[in-house]
Order: sequence, then structure tokens, then C-alpha cells
Amino acid sequence: MFAIIIALAVGVGLPIQTSINSRLRSVLGSPFSASFISFSVGTIFLAIMSLIVVHTLVFLPSLLTSEPIWLWFGGLFGVVYLTGNILLFPKLGSVQIVIMPVLGQIIAGLAINNYGWFHSPISHITLVSASGALLVILGVIGTVAGKRGIAEGHEVLDQEGAAPISETTEAHGIEAWLWRLLGVFAGMLSASQTAINGYLGAVLQSKIQAAFVSFFVGTVVLLIIVLILRPPFHLHSLRTEHHPWWMWIGGLIGALFVLANVYLVPVIGTGLAVVITLIGLMAGGLLIDQFGWLGAKQNRVTVWQLVSLIVMVAGVVLIRLV
Repeated sequence: MFAIIIALAVGVGLPIQTSINSRLRSVLGSPFSASFISFSVGTIFLAIMSLIVVHTLVFLPSLLTSEPIWLWFGGLFGVVYLTGNILLFPKLGSVQIVIMPVLGQIIAGLAINNYGWFHSPISHITLVSASGALLVILGVIGTVAGKRGIAEGHEVLDQEGAAPISETTEAHGIEAWLWRLLGVFAGMLSASQTAINGYLGAVLQSKIQAAFVSFFVGTVVLLIIVLILRPPFHLHSLRTEHHPWWMWIGGLIGALFVLANVYLVPVIGTGLAVVITLIGLMAGGLLIDQFGWLGAKQNRVTVWQLVSLIVMVAGVVLIRLV
């Protein structure tokens, strides 16, 4: 039960992190610059925690040859997932940009559990768990599409720093399906990151150090991207305008999310960890909408959205029964 509460809590924190990073992105003028700073803050935080708890940031060099190469890809997969969302929004719109990665996360999460990929605990797919996963997907669709719809969803994402709807070039036909497949693939990488980091924690015998390694890899990848793209930094506004202090702490929430997943995977498995986190994510998004937190536009939650959230919970109950 404690693990489920943690999964819900980190899920609620994800849309809060998105709003924070979106504010930072609007100030800096580049999503990659904002992501790099966010990852850097999270890496520094986890480095300090590692030094306090395990008194070191390094691990045995023999692990580089004795363990599979994918063990070190968790941070890379996280960056690919993040970048994929940036690329997908103007092609698919706000509703599909949520649904397609969620579909990939659930499919990969259940497959990882069923086959024990990335040395995850095995939990075979049954008709009951598959039905639960379907309910979760239907609940996600209802929650996202509920009141906002596609057009309103664009408006909400505009305020979080994404491209205005007038500047989007949504894909159609075969091209649209290719982008949808990319969205599903990005979601699968996100679930794989969760499983990999869980095993990394077991290998390093330290959940904090595993989270640090994952964040450090992601920070290095983003640094390379920033050096290649050389996005502009709007430093002038930082000196001349007042900005809330909380726009710098998105990386802390992200670090806690990765750390929580390192703990959750060995306890409840990748599939259930992903699904419960998704419920927390949807609930957190509705809370931000309802109360207009962090400068977001206030949108009253509808009965349809609450019913959809209950459908997601029912899906988790079915999966948990397996």
C-alpha cells in the first residue's frame, strides 16, 4: 500500500513539474535549454544526496563490462521521451500527444512484466490484467478529452510554452500515423526507463545513486544537444523582470520521480508502477486545472473527467488482482 501511495504522489508531481518547466521554458526561450537546466538541478540534488547517504558518486568500473549495456540507457530514454513530446505536439495536437505515449507506456509496462525484460519481476498478462489496462486507456482518453477537447487543449498547452495553435502543422494520413507510432514508441521508452532504473538500483545497491546516474546521463545528453543546436538564452529578462522562485525547482521533482521509480519497480513491478503513476498524473493535471495552480488557466473539472478517473482506478484494481 505504501508503494501505491508513493506512485500516486510522484504521478501528481509530474504535471506540476511540467508547469514549472514550461514557465522556465517561456523565460529562457528554448525547451532544450530549460530541460538542460532542469536536469542539471536534479543531478546536483541527487549528487548531494548520494554523497550524504552513500558517501560516493562513483561505482566499480567492472560494472561497465559485467552488466548489459542497456543498464546505462535510462537517462537517454528519458531525454528521448522528453524530446519526442516536443516534436509530436505540433503534429498530433494536445489530446493525442497524451494518449499515444500513454498507450506505449502501458503496452511496454505489461510486456516488461510478462517477459521479465530488464530483469524486472515477472507477472504474466491475463485477460483480467489486459481488461484493466484497457480501462486505464479509456480513462485517460476521457480525462484528457473531457472538458478541454482538442481546441481547448491547444489553448492550455499554449500557456505552458508550446507552439500556438496557429503555428502548428498537424499531420494527416500516413504521416500522421507515423507520428502516432513515434508517440507510442516514446511512451515505450519511458516505461523501459522505469524498469532499467529499477534494476540499476539493485546493481548499485543504492536507489539514490541509481537515480543520480540516470539523471547524470540525461544531463550529458542534453548538454550535447544544447551545444549542437546552440539555442538562445534570454538572459536579459532574468535581470530585468521578476520571475517566481519555483520555476527553478522542476528538476527536484523530476529527481524525486526517478528516485521513486527505482524504489517501486522491485516492489510492485514496472507495469503497475507505470499505470498507478499515470493515474496520479491525470489527477494532478485536474487539480492544476481546477485551482489554476502555478499560473495555469483555471478550467473547472467536469463530472465526465471524474468518472474517467474512477474508470482508471477500476483498471488498476483489475491489474492488481493478477
